[in-house]
Amino acid sequence: MFNDTQRNYFKTLKTPFYYYDMEVLNQTLQQLKAAAPADYHIHYALKANANPEILQLIKHYGLGADCVSGNEVKRALETGFKPEEIVFAGVGKSDDEILLGLENDIFCFNVESSHELLVLNQLATQQGKTASIALRINPNVDAYTHKYITTGLEENKFGINPYELDDILSLLKTLKNIRLSGLHFHIGSQITSLTPYKNLCSRVNEINQFFIHKGLTVEHINLGGGLGINYKEPDTEAIVDFDAYFQVFKKFLALHPGQAVHFELGRSIVAQCGSLIARVLYIKNGITTNFAILDAGMTELIRPALYQAYHCIQSLEPAVSEERTRKYDVVGPICESSDCFGKAVVLPELKRGNLLAIRSAGAYGEVMSSRYNLRDETRSVYSQLGQINVGF
Repeated sequence: MFNDTQRNYFKTLKTPFYYYDMEVLNQTLQQLKAAAPADYHIHYALKANANPEILQLIKHYGLGADCVSGNEVKRALETGFKPEEIVFAGVGKSDDEILLGLENDIFCFNVESSHELLVLNQLATQQGKTASIALRINPNVDAYTHKYITTGLEENKFGINPYELDDILSLLKTLKNIRLSGLHFHIGSQITSLTPYKNLCSRVNEINQFFIHKGLTVEHINLGGGLGINYKEPDTEAIVDFDAYFQVFKKFLALHPGQAVHFELGRSIVAQCGSLIARVLYIKNGITTNFAILDAGMTELIRPALYQAYHCIQSLEPAVSEERTRKYDVVGPICESSDCFGKAVVLPELKRGNLLAIRSAGAYGEVMSSRYNLRDETRSVYSQLGQINVGF
């Protein structure tokens, strides 16, 4: 992924920084658009990465926006996403966030509880608006992913359970400023098997039929996202198999005539275009463990500390013989023992000043960064067609 020009230029920059290969993102978006049937509506999940440069390119390809906070709605609007292409999800929307969506006439609120319905109706009534909503329904489908990023089981905080639906429908009849337009489902994140999506289709078909039998044919079905990437081999599989993903829904999803299909993809679009570039500060060689201490830490990429997530770590130094490799615990400078990017990572023998790339950091890297320990803000660097630009 990195050529000599890039590596040499990186050495002149203050580290750490996020590096985005915009050509990888461009190719990913091209393949996504080619694979998705023309009548499928794709919303990009801003929670994966809300960097304005990233959003501009995604918007250029005609994707909508999936937002889970008021500030994400603002960022989408500021970047040029049309209100009628913005979906607002989230289990705990504040009054101010709801009002922002109402004022801008966004496409849809994905509603997760009866209490939220009541609040949304009250605020819409006060504003003289009618809120278009989709009910986020918990399909109780196991995504077989990390427990912190599983969202479609009864034990999770998200969504409305099927046994609540009769009461929800009775409530909807009393809410004059709410318009039911869709059903929403999302079972989790970093899903690397297509089987959970097949299972999701079966449950969606059942739930959709339940609504149809009640005399309610919703306008759209939102199937969420969660498609995973290859963290172990980011160069050999830089772009996921979007064709296989969409084929599952074409084959197993049974729609009523006129119903539209929506998706909310995030990680699978942006993860592989991004890397966190860091410099070795110190080497601590022990009897059983060698530590490579970097100037980047969990403040720049929290996933390994939060989820025990794996990220490929590569040296950006000239290649050396295999006899000069060592195993390192690659750690950051933060005053937390969990501040570790990887254990027993085989790397060329390192020394102070060497550069490392922590790969697949385009999703849930920059957007989850923090100022813990009063760390400096981390800038971004972009390259496209050989040109490298530095942002702040």
